[in-house]
Amino acid sequence: MSILHNDWQEIIGEEFEKPYYQELRAFLKEEYQNEVIYPEMDAIFNALHSTAYEDVKVVILGQDPYHGPNQAHGLSFSVQPHITTPPSLRNMYKELEADLGFPPVDHGYLQAWADQGVLLLNTVLTVRKKQPGSHQGKGWELLTNEVIKQLNAREEPIAFVLWGKHAQKKVSLIDTQKHLVIQSAHPSPFSAHRGFLGSRPYSNINQWLEGRGVEPIQWQLPFKADLSASDDE
Repeated sequence: MSILHNDWQEIIGEEFEKPYYQELRAFLKEEYQNEVIYPEMDAIFNALHSTAYEDVKVVILGQDPYHGPNQAHGLSFSVQPHITTPPSLRNMYKELEADLGFPPVDHGYLQAWADQGVLLLNTVLTVRKKQPGSHQGKGWELLTNEVIKQLNAREEPIAFVLWGKHAQKKVSLIDTQKHLVIQSAHPSPFSAHRGFLGSRPYSNINQWLEGRGVEPIQWQLPFKADLSASDDE
């Protein structure tokens, strides 16, 4: 059975047959039956469905999904259209304006980035309502570590964005001589002023891509969330 709908199935499909994932699947089945879990079950793998392995230019690594109603839809830092932009993402927009001059948009829907090759990957892909970190240590980290390892092994270099100590723990999985690794404080209001604001990640990524002859990311999002092509489930 194919769980993923693109080249990721061939790259990491064997993981779904391993004991840890079978245990995770059984845990999730019970959780979805008895608790309120985000995102919706059919959106769990949206990051991988939206950005094929061969198309990845940038990885922005998050921790686990938003735990409020109607927020999470499978992309790190992104929320569904018509949902108030969360504080960390507001700081990301603030830095985008300072870095490249693009004013903040009135939504937090980052699908346009994913469509250009920005893999918006959380290290844990599900969470209980109002219980951040509730699905950590259940097996997701083994799967997403494998995603990072496979990207690290890719011949074409990638820009890895590691904001905050949790994401920076993954640097041990990355060949920093081969890939671009951007590290700073997390964009959360609790830490953004300790090195995230002023770090200019967006222009640094694009300069690196252009220096390698790769088309840069258009970081300016549509002013209104573009729903013409819904999430690739």
